Amino acid sequence: MPCLGGEYVVSEETAPRQREWRPQIYRKCTDTAWLLLFFLFWTGLVFIMGYAVVAGAAGRLLFGYDSYGNVCGKKNSPVEGAPLSGQDMTLKTHMFFMNSCNPEIKDMRLGSTTLCVSSCPEEQLSTLEEIQLFADTNGSFLCVYSLNSFNYTQSPNAGSLCPRLPVPPSKSFPLFNRCIPQTPECYSLFASVLINDVDMLHQILRGIMSGRDTILGLCILALALSLAMMFIFRFITTLLVHIIISLVILGLFFVCGVLWWLYYDYTIDLSIELDTERENMKSVLGFAIVSTIITAILLVLIFVLRKQIKLTVELFKVTNKAVSSSPFLLLQPVWTFAILIFFWVLWVAVLLSLGTAGSAQVIEGGRVEFTPLLGIRYLWWYHLIGLIWTSEFILACQQMTIAGVVVSWYFNRNKNDPSDHPILSSLSTLLCYHQGTVVKGSFFIPLVRIPRVILMYIYDTLKDKHSACSRGAFRCCCCCFSYLARHLYHLNQNAYTATAINGTALCTSTKDSLKILSRNSNHFTSVNCFGDFVIFLGKVLVVYFTVFGGLMAFNYNRTLQVWAIPLLLVAFFACLVAHSFLSVFETVLDALFLCFAVDMETNDGSSQKPYFMDQEFSSFVKKINKSNNAGAERDKDSLRNEEGTELRPIVR
Repeated sequence: MPCLGGEYVVSEETAPRQREWRPQIYRKCTDTAWLLLFFLFWTGLVFIMGYAVVAGAAGRLLFGYDSYGNVCGKKNSPVEGAPLSGQDMTLKTHMFFMNSCNPEIKDMRLGSTTLCVSSCPEEQLSTLEEIQLFADTNGSFLCVYSLNSFNYTQSPNAGSLCPRLPVPPSKSFPLFNRCIPQTPECYSLFASVLINDVDMLHQILRGIMSGRDTILGLCILALALSLAMMFIFRFITTLLVHIIISLVILGLFFVCGVLWWLYYDYTIDLSIELDTERENMKSVLGFAIVSTIITAILLVLIFVLRKQIKLTVELFKVTNKAVSSSPFLLLQPVWTFAILIFFWVLWVAVLLSLGTAGSAQVIEGGRVEFTPLLGIRYLWWYHLIGLIWTSEFILACQQMTIAGVVVSWYFNRNKNDPSDHPILSSLSTLLCYHQGTVVKGSFFIPLVRIPRVILMYIYDTLKDKHSACSRGAFRCCCCCFSYLARHLYHLNQNAYTATAINGTALCTSTKDSLKILSRNSNHFTSVNCFGDFVIFLGKVLVVYFTVFGGLMAFNYNRTLQVWAIPLLLVAFFACLVAHSFLSVFETVLDALFLCFAVDMETNDGSSQKPYFMDQEFSSFVKKINKSNNAGAERDKDSLRNEEGTELRPIVR
């Protein structure tokens, strides 16, 4: 078969031959058409960014604007038909929302009048006299511009032109100079009105606002536990594996017991009258049920896979040897996470700029409203695809880089003399040859995620209008897309490793990796699976101990706020951090498995074709083969015993 690029010799045989694996020998640019497509796609994103900067009124986004079209901190041009527009707001740099605590503005979406003021009231103002004194002292006028400060207490219209009393204490939000109310109730209600999602967002922000210090402490705890687990896996031994499994078992039982005890404590507490306490009781019951189910499943898996502990420790030693050849490999999640944070901040900034793109229109009362430009909403979908595709591309670059480092270490004859800069070498190979492959692999993830997002949106929108059968169908579809996404992640990981080995395109690498793994799956598939399971237990340990700390911390304020949402956010952050740091070991394990399969496929251990694996890895393979042979012999003996115990006629 002829090959792209014409660098292979065309075979004269009519029957197709199986492709030969050539570790790190053959290299060419792969999937260049997809790289060009990604470049064109990002050209569209850059156009959207430029359009957002030009038409998105970044000044209104950054500095804020009042209800009359004046941008705070700027000298403004007048808007025709708005008498209070076109004012010089150079000294008034803060945006103040009148009636931010007024429950009547729940359904009005920014119906509250906004003003540009020189400073935010940091103390509660309960009377018009205090508002007047604040204006005279600080030069910050909290009433509509048409009303002079000396008329605050005399004008009969002061009730409608000044904020509703009492005015809550507020502080300027960093960077954006918005006067944000500081009381939890006002803060959550104020933010809920801005985003027009009153019910759910009100509870989320209310809980976060009241427990922000606790949430920050729990996030730091999750980060510390993740670093500790990474250190443990770096120097793992049989004793440490037993300790991890024992801690997981104890943690599972302990957290489940605490959850059920808290639920029992809520049920016998006859003084429960507040809605927050009832919501907390329901949340504790939900957490207890889910935790019990997870505990039962994990205990069964631990019991089934318990015999693979010794071999798993040997596998981790081989993995750590690969990691020790490039210790900075453990820092890959740090820079990947930093790049993702930078991209996400940029994406949100562009999205918000698109949201502010509009033309000024004068409404009743001389107020100015900015209406979105025609067709701007269609750009949001393009922007959303860019978010998912680019995020997956960044994560795929990390996988490809780690796989390249493992491949360069494994297929090096002299393991004691590794390359000087394996990470930079792997990254340069990725940038020079295989960006198209990573782009193509990361493209399939949005194809699965976007339909799932659409289905979830339709389900949330129509959940009250459909029957239980249709709701179940929607959930099944979402689960299928989730399973397909996880399967694609695994396929992509093996394909990236095959590309790092053989320099082939994504589809070819996927097909070759599946074939070779299926032919060599009997060697240490079970041990590799148990290694992944031990890493998963490490993630569970981090999440469970973080959740337990959250339970103890939030339970002291059970009557203050509904803490189910903050606890879920803490659990999600703990899971994300643990996965980010421990996924390095998972990627190394999977890459080693494929490298071993290629080594067994291309070499026979003779002097002409020696294996690339070192002595430690070779002894590990012998132990696995010995274990597999012993298991096969036991199966044969049991089969013979079953055949020998068949019923025979009794001879007398």
